[in-house]
Amino acid sequence: MKLQRSRIAALFATGAALVGAALLQAPAQALPQAPQAPQAEQAVLATTFEDNFDGPAGQAPDSNKWRYDIGGSGWGNAERQYYTNSTRNSAKDGAGNLVITARKESGGFQCHYGTCEYTSARLLTAQTFSQTYGRFEARIKIPGTQGVWPAFWMMGQGGNWPNNGEIDILENIGREPTTVHGTIHGPGYSGAEGIGAAYQSPNGVPFRNDFHTYRVDWSPNVITWYVDGVQYQRRTPADLGGDQWVFDRPHFMIMNVAVGGYWPGYPDGTTVMPQQMLVDYVRVSTLDSSGGNGQITGLAGKCLDVAGANSADGTTVQLYDCNGTAAQSWSRPGDGTIRALGKCLDVANAGTADGTRVQIATCNGNTAQQWSYANNDIVNRGKCLDVTGNNSANATPTQIWTCGGGANQKWTIT
Repeated sequence: MKLQRSRIAALFATGAALVGAALLQAPAQALPQAPQAPQAEQAVLATTFEDNFDGPAGQAPDSNKWRYDIGGSGWGNAERQYYTNSTRNSAKDGAGNLVITARKESGGFQCHYGTCEYTSARLLTAQTFSQTYGRFEARIKIPGTQGVWPAFWMMGQGGNWPNNGEIDILENIGREPTTVHGTIHGPGYSGAEGIGAAYQSPNGVPFRNDFHTYRVDWSPNVITWYVDGVQYQRRTPADLGGDQWVFDRPHFMIMNVAVGGYWPGYPDGTTVMPQQMLVDYVRVSTLDSSGGNGQITGLAGKCLDVAGANSADGTTVQLYDCNGTAAQSWSRPGDGTIRALGKCLDVANAGTADGTRVQIATCNGNTAQQWSYANNDIVNRGKCLDVTGNNSANATPTQIWTCGGGANQKWTIT
């Protein structure tokens, strides 16, 4: 399927605050993969976000976890709904579910085309929670009628779409009752070039008939999609045809029900309203991708080392002869961090300039502690972990620097 779709800037209205722009983009180009052997699943380490939507019927979702997009701009896809923060459009049902309801309206809101014909809700965690890597899952009963478009997806923090990435965990359109989609978007593969795949109901029963669990497992350089525990797609940088893999930074979650748009088409005489998406739970966990603690070796075979085995915040991370001590024992728990002595590998003052010092600091979830590892490069926000001056002497400090492929930027994690 090839659709010419545009993405425009939009603002999230989250209470009184405004945050960066993000719009859902359909899997305009689903690239089939050769049959894949299911990959061994990684162990879950810890739950970092969970909402089971317990509470009385009519109660709004937890504002400490979820905020709202509000408006009827069309959201870059000429959608017809006005997103509200009203409990008419998103509320608990008293049975442990959040219900997002798309309704036909006779007035009350203005949309890009005039008086809005529909209302719905779009909830997000941009101001409350984001994470790099891990398991992101939700148990959902989707709606289904012509012109309705339910989704559970993620956007990279910062609002710079598509450069910060988009991971679509679940999308469905009403005219495809037995098909769901998973897709990624980034620079060079956004809009009509999004890379994804479809999953067909194994028994031919429409997905709207029951709850299903939709999930991605996301690790450095690999994203894997599942429905009800069945793996149906796995993407790596090799799938991008040389374009940049941008899935190495925190993403936040979004769930919504759109009405109309270029991809699903528009309601017609067969459309039944209202339509409801029921969400039983949303859960995020860290994954064990480390295989335990080990050394990180670099220039001249020497080890990445915490100076003086000192666990204080701000202690320099340096190059030193490998000695098997705890100061050289590093773990990667699957959340994008690299850890030793109970602290995280950290770029001082969250700097991004060449030559910014690398240290250890209390783990805090910010981007200065998010690292990816590929091709023997350890990378933070596009800069490589670097041995200062290409000097292999003991106690040479490390820094971040523009990646150049030199031996002083090459590391082996064991």
